Amino acid sequence: MCSPKEVDLQRLEEVFLANLARINSRVLQPLLTDGPSDPQSRKCLKQLHRSSQQLQEVTEESLHSLQDRLRHPKAIGLDSLLLLHGANHVLQVHKEFIESYTSCVVVQAFEKATEQRSEFWQGQRKELQQVLWGLSSEGPVGTALVQAVRQPLTHHVQQYVCLLPSLVDIIKEDDDTRKQVVHATTLFENLQSFMKQELDQAMATQALWLTLSSRPRDALCTPARRLLQDSQDVPVTVTPLRAERVLLFDDVLVLLQGHSIHSFDLKLVWVEPEQDRYSVHFLTPQEEFSFGSKNPQDQVIWQRKVTQAVCQALRGKKDFPVLGVGLESSETPTYRTVAYTFLGDSRLSQATYEGEWCRARPHGQGTLKWPDGQSHVGTFSQGLEHGFGICMVPKASEDKFDRYKCHWQEGSMCGYGICEYDTGEVYKGYFQKGLRHGFGVLESAPQAPHPCKYTGHWKEDQRSGYGIQEDSDRGERYIGMWQADQPHGPGVVVTQAGACYQGTFQADKMVVPGILLTEDDSLYEGTFTRDLTFLGKGKVTFPNGFTLEGSFDIGDRRGLHTNGVLDTAALPPDPSTTCKRQLGLGAFPVESRWQGVYGPFRDFVRAGCPGDRQEALLGFHEQSLRELRESQEHPCYERTPLDDSIRRMENILEEVRQHREPEALRQCLRKALSSPLHPLGRLLRTLTLTFQATYAGIGANKHLKGLAQEEVKQHAQELWAAYRGLLQVALQRKGQALEEEEDTETRDLQVYGLVLPLILPSFYADLSTLYLLLYEREDRLYTQGIANMSLFSDAKLLEFLDVQKHLWLKDLTLTSNQRLSLLSGKCFLSATECLQKMITTMDPQEKLGELERTYREIEAAVSRVLGQEHMLRMDDLLPLLIYVVSHARIQHLGAEIHLIRDMIHPTYVGGLYDFLLTALESCYSHIQKMHQLPSS
Repeated sequence: MCSPKEVDLQRLEEVFLANLARINSRVLQPLLTDGPSDPQSRKCLKQLHRSSQQLQEVTEESLHSLQDRLRHPKAIGLDSLLLLHGANHVLQVHKEFIESYTSCVVVQAFEKATEQRSEFWQGQRKELQQVLWGLSSEGPVGTALVQAVRQPLTHHVQQYVCLLPSLVDIIKEDDDTRKQVVHATTLFENLQSFMKQELDQAMATQALWLTLSSRPRDALCTPARRLLQDSQDVPVTVTPLRAERVLLFDDVLVLLQGHSIHSFDLKLVWVEPEQDRYSVHFLTPQEEFSFGSKNPQDQVIWQRKVTQAVCQALRGKKDFPVLGVGLESSETPTYRTVAYTFLGDSRLSQATYEGEWCRARPHGQGTLKWPDGQSHVGTFSQGLEHGFGICMVPKASEDKFDRYKCHWQEGSMCGYGICEYDTGEVYKGYFQKGLRHGFGVLESAPQAPHPCKYTGHWKEDQRSGYGIQEDSDRGERYIGMWQADQPHGPGVVVTQAGACYQGTFQADKMVVPGILLTEDDSLYEGTFTRDLTFLGKGKVTFPNGFTLEGSFDIGDRRGLHTNGVLDTAALPPDPSTTCKRQLGLGAFPVESRWQGVYGPFRDFVRAGCPGDRQEALLGFHEQSLRELRESQEHPCYERTPLDDSIRRMENILEEVRQHREPEALRQCLRKALSSPLHPLGRLLRTLTLTFQATYAGIGANKHLKGLAQEEVKQHAQELWAAYRGLLQVALQRKGQALEEEEDTETRDLQVYGLVLPLILPSFYADLSTLYLLLYEREDRLYTQGIANMSLFSDAKLLEFLDVQKHLWLKDLTLTSNQRLSLLSGKCFLSATECLQKMITTMDPQEKLGELERTYREIEAAVSRVLGQEHMLRMDDLLPLLIYVVSHARIQHLGAEIHLIRDMIHPTYVGGLYDFLLTALESCYSHIQKMHQLPSS
């Protein structure tokens, strides 16, 4: 059984549906047939017509649901009514109709449309009065139509509010339908309040447009805009800006002064917390101003209204049911995301910023774009670029950009960055105040006319300090000091042809006599040109010892002219002064050579290892040049999210703190140095890059071995100091006592015994090449000696080496063939295999360990022969070791020995390792002398 209230609802829907049909057919359609010439008004009427049709469809659907319910009350429950289960949808359609209607009111669409066909509408007036409820017989027809369209809707919503609550009486207490009724009632009560506010605002806005002159009206009038507050109603003064009138709309705040119109997008207006009773302060991206009032209550009204309007604008939809409802705070949101185009003469003039804001300043993630194509995507702080960002600067040539992918600080590049220039050059390194400053690598495009690469230090955008430049066009590499973008100070030049020279440069020219070492090991001391032509006074020392001293000149360019003395009686030169002469030592103190690499790490540690500054100070993932140049449209990097970076740094410090025991520390450092995400790993990667830039390729010159060897040792010291810095920070964060300063002996023990073996593999390929080149002649003699010794049978070789017979074999009753077989297959075989393992490791300490095991195996073999423990004297050990070395056939043994000698811990000097290494050196020298042995 249905209630009378449901019947009333059905009748209500039938009446409203009929009214809507008449409004559509008798008002809206005729208005659109020959509507207003004003595009704005015509558009509003079209939207109202569409909204009216939608409302008509929803009302019809609601009516059908009521009719079905009334016909089958037992089969169909109350919850089937559209007004209950679809209350939100019905509400939304009503709201859209109200908003469309009020837009027509604001722009006086009805009035403008009827004025164009005034005679037609005057003739229709009496007929419309009979079919349209509320149509007035007096006044303009347009105004009468405004009332006629509004009255049915107002009455309809009022009836909803009256009838819907009565449905609760016919529903059981525990029925869920009861909640639906309460919900629908609340919605339509709110709709009634919303409609009243909308109508009031529309009428006030319409009245405003009539009071304004054409210029501000044309600039400000839009159908959707509503007036919320007018300073003519609630007086207010503006400082420091001037305004005769202040208008608050639902989307902008407007200051009018004469013909000047100053408008502020509410999404970009911040209302400052209350400072005093008589004023309220506002922040916008380019202006700050205050509203003042003699009456504190007026100030409160403006502050509340502006705050409500700003919050509504940020939500992007009208507050429901009324402005300011549900506002949790009396303040505008501090942080927001919105777009804005800067005007005026500021550095951001014409730029559009889209992103996060804080108190009227770009703050957080955002994008800046200029009309000329320049853009900046990244992090901002208080209006300035701050943090990681990608900036693209257009160049004069079409579709060419400079791309800066860097860290920024207070609006300028500062910290690590990668820049791709429109010329094809790529810079990877550090910046300060927008200029290249500190350590950096600049590499030209491979197809550049004069390809070159600079690895070194910069100062105020110029190469300055220690640096290496490779000039592929000239086939040479400069290693040394720079100033004002030119070689200046001590420097070494290595050529592709194998020659190298050292001198003092000034503005890219050598200004004092220098040293030139040619590929055939001739030595020239004096003055010469950049293309290695002797010029002026000098002295040549040839490899055979002859010397030529005097003056040199090109003459008529038909050859080198000299006026001097040729000395053929001189003794052969000391190899250390010619073929083994090391350049650069003392000219570039090793501890100051790569301060631009060590410095940022020290800054990072001094700052307490902040995870959010790790990229800026230590760099980020670097793409290859090919990847960089392929990322033209979407330049990006595999960057670690900030939260992950901070968390990872905390884990790293905790791991450093917990792993301090010797073996645990070794494993911790091994893991750290091998990881590109660990600060120590990043530092090692950069040091490896500088090492390769100096000593690989053209730089693989034997005269640079000394520089390279001391550089590797210095890197080991700096990496240990870096680890100690991390440890101190880790302990400090946990409130634990900091470790005391190490003495030199303890530090050297860790540097040589722990760090050096771990980092040596990163430098080994290039470093060992320098040793191979430096000791090539000796190793060639050694190889020939090995070849000559291999012509001996094992027995004859033992005899030749004066190995005592009692050390050969105990059972001399064996035949010579049996003895030969035993010697070939087993005699010192284990010792030979141990020695061969020396070349399977890059760790000097492990190499010495294999040498010690070789010595132990020789002693063990002798002891087996003698049938008792036997300690070998040096006189007995040396020939046996020579025998083992000759069978091990280790290539480049001289280079291996010297590398070990240069890299071993100082404490090994005088110990067993030093003794065994000295014995191996003696064997090497002895085998070298055997290169002239006659064939056996």
